[in-house]
Amino acid sequence: MLELISLTKQFGTKTAVERASFKVDHPMMIGIIGRSGAGKSTLLRMLNRLSDSTDGRIVFQGNDITRLKGSSRRHWQSRCAMIFQQFNLVPRMDVVSNVLHGTLNQRSTLSTMFNLYPQADIHRAIEILDRLGIAEQAPKRAEALSGGQQQRVAIARALMQDPAIILADEPIASLDPMNAQIVMQSLRDIHEQDNRMVIANLHTLDTARRYCDRVIGMRDGRIVFDGTPEQLSTNVARDIYGADASFSEAATSTQIDTLDRETARLLEEAKAEALV
Repeated sequence: MLELISLTKQFGTKTAVERASFKVDHPMMIGIIGRSGAGKSTLLRMLNRLSDSTDGRIVFQGNDITRLKGSSRRHWQSRCAMIFQQFNLVPRMDVVSNVLHGTLNQRSTLSTMFNLYPQADIHRAIEILDRLGIAEQAPKRAEALSGGQQQRVAIARALMQDPAIILADEPIASLDPMNAQIVMQSLRDIHEQDNRMVIANLHTLDTARRYCDRVIGMRDGRIVFDGTPEQLSTNVARDIYGADASFSEAATSTQIDTLDRETARLLEEAKAEALV
């Protein structure tokens, strides 16, 4: 269904992604993990064709995506929707209009200029918002919503494109644990209920294990792990992150009870150091 073949991206003398290769035979939810600067975001941007690869190929259902130009490239970007860490909404525009922006690649220049949408699209946008539990927010300005609600609006906008693949670049990095779980469960439900492929860059191991069918680990631009969540052991994680034995998974957790335990542990350590 989707295959990356020796995909490479260079910025001058720096190699951001080096010969990345993997194959996905059917829709699944994939988590990509690694340190900041490991190449995760660059990989997603190449997949979506927001950034061109230096070498290698992306093949989807037999089509070479890396060769697409003009309208063919825009059509691919409709089929491969992108969700960003900072939401990328229009703050002063109402929520439903932000969702309808997911249809921009399918509309004429005139209708885009005058913000004209078919009634069927408006109804569908509200249905998607309802599915994500935020239909009551439809008339509000996007800037009036919480971070978690804004990210669900961004997910709704992606769904308006009716994509085959949803790419999510650190979708919960700026969210509190409760909202992070709501957003990740929304992406998981979309994968299961719609049979869509979801590929998400993540910064927490427990999130990858809990929500993903497959986990890919990147380090210094290279794929160093590709396996099931069960295979993502602490030792494997240390290798992915280039960490020593002091590496603690709890410090990156999004589980509220784990966070409480980790906070209590850090406070105890701080108290002990203060007494020394």
